[in-house]
Amino acid sequence: MICVKARPAADAPCWRQNKEDAMQVQDLMTRTVLTVPPTTPLATLAALFAERGVSGVPVVDEAGRLLGLVTEGDMLRRLAAPAERPRPWYQRLLASAPRQAEEFARIHGRCAQDVMSTGLVTAPPEMPVDEAAALLEKHRIRRLPVLREGRLVGILSRADLMRAMLAPPAEAPDDSPDEAIRAAISQALWQQPWVDAFYIFATVEGGHVTFHGFCRSPAVERALRVLAEGVPGVRGVTMQLSPSPALLPMD
Repeated sequence: MICVKARPAADAPCWRQNKEDAMQVQDLMTRTVLTVPPTTPLATLAALFAERGVSGVPVVDEAGRLLGLVTEGDMLRRLAAPAERPRPWYQRLLASAPRQAEEFARIHGRCAQDVMSTGLVTAPPEMPVDEAAALLEKHRIRRLPVLREGRLVGILSRADLMRAMLAPPAEAPDDSPDEAIRAAISQALWQQPWVDAFYIFATVEGGHVTFHGFCRSPAVERALRVLAEGVPGVRGVTMQLSPSPALLPMD
């Protein structure tokens, strides 16, 4: 049986109490990570990308160790391969056998382990955020798998960094009623497929919820209000949302 797993739900960014401490990857990374086993059929991956609105998914073994990453680009390369023109004989002669074998597996493979990218750039949870951002820029990638002792514990994406820039630090203590409401709303946002959770966050003051960020439709805005009103302790909801910019990446 193919099992698509989601790791424990992530809350909003976990801001450090000591503002003098450097923010680390574990403070911003997304902890709710969809993962698939290496034998997942490509048709299942395509459906997952379409239904969940994701552009990449980590491939892990039974122990949670990262094996690779399948992205929309990997899938598109496989679809486009049959339309490519045959290479000249001299190019085929000069290409190494391992490289040709890898390309053959990617073109004709039927599961995640055949098309996934390996040799990934990764980060430990304790890496400073500025170093992680530099890695994303240097390697021109959109996400960093976060590993602890080889096991996947989260994903840091460019969207997470943007969300951190948008969100103000939380000043309420962790055990306050407002913080409990905010945590419940944040968790609920990540559970809904219609929410661009990377770009929408909530603040709570005196039981009054205010949504900030970007929203792509009035229907989503209405659903956000209904979601917040269903959380115990909420006294009112205010929307301070802007239309989604055309170039805003939806990771």
